[in-house]
Amino acid sequence: MAVREPRGRGGRRPTLEQVAERAGVGRGTVSRVINGSPRVSEHTRALVEAAVAELGYVPNTAARALAANRTDAIALVVPEPERRFFAEPYFSDIVHGVGLALAETEVQLLLTFAGGDRERRRLAQYLGAQRVDGVLLVSVHAGDPLPDLVDQLGVPAVLSGRRSADERLPSVDSDNFGGGRAAVGHLLDRGRRTIALITGPLDVYGARRRHEGCLAALAAAGRPVDPELVAEGDFTEEGGRRAMAELLARRPDLDAVFAGSDVMAGGARLVLRGAGRRIPQDVALVGYDDSVIARHLEPALTSVRQPIVEMGREMTRLLLEEIAERAGGRPARGAGERRRLVLPTELVVRDSS
Repeated sequence: MAVREPRGRGGRRPTLEQVAERAGVGRGTVSRVINGSPRVSEHTRALVEAAVAELGYVPNTAARALAANRTDAIALVVPEPERRFFAEPYFSDIVHGVGLALAETEVQLLLTFAGGDRERRRLAQYLGAQRVDGVLLVSVHAGDPLPDLVDQLGVPAVLSGRRSADERLPSVDSDNFGGGRAAVGHLLDRGRRTIALITGPLDVYGARRRHEGCLAALAAAGRPVDPELVAEGDFTEEGGRRAMAELLARRPDLDAVFAGSDVMAGGARLVLRGAGRRIPQDVALVGYDDSVIARHLEPALTSVRQPIVEMGREMTRLLLEEIAERAGGRPARGAGERRRLVLPTELVVRDSS
């Protein structure tokens, strides 16, 4: 059975004016209803929605976007090598959250990598041509000029994590300090006395805050910080292996390890097992992220859960709000009123500790 496409007068597709006439309202009111504006009464909204259904009206999204000087697309920009993006669950969870936030919209998501100067220049040209309405930036390092470049181009942007405590751009982060403090506090409560720390890159604000939380837990317990028990990793499995080997060589008496990501904890686990150390009998192990890796390791990994999917969703929500405000004529926010969200973390205790 053939499906007939809705037609208005003269066999043409129904127009906005015809919907307005059927609903008994003005064209502007119909436009506000279709665009989801809250400035419409429920009674009027019902009239317009009924007229839309009766006529089979389908909004012309391309024309609407053109008239509003919008593309109905946002970019997720990752200033990291592609291999890292596909190797770490963190990024897939962020994308999942972004997808959930966009599911009820007509906005499309573009994924782009900008780990080098050439890629940054290409991205700047792309953004300068107004190909997207806004940008989500993840895994930004302290000295990365990319966020400022995006801001200078006048493109709305939201960061996953800040570059520093003085971040100018809107951001969504988790309580990294509290997560690091909880992880080391847990190991202290378990009676562990020689606790090694594998940090993420300390030019990443979130990694630095996790490390500061660890140090705060040690200080609260009256434990001095031993530099030999700290090694910097890079959030990769190989980085975790390298750091763990260094720590064992320096302090073979260590009895606990906190790694700043589950991926690094997985690398540390391989080295510990290769050295004949039992987990948790000889060495307790705690990770960070509570990714799928934590649940599938043997023994299952104690880890700090950060709500990564929710972070992706909240980043997208903030960005869509920023885009809508600018489209409505509101000027870009000053540094003092840019939105910053910090979501709570939670320690999930499993067999590894």
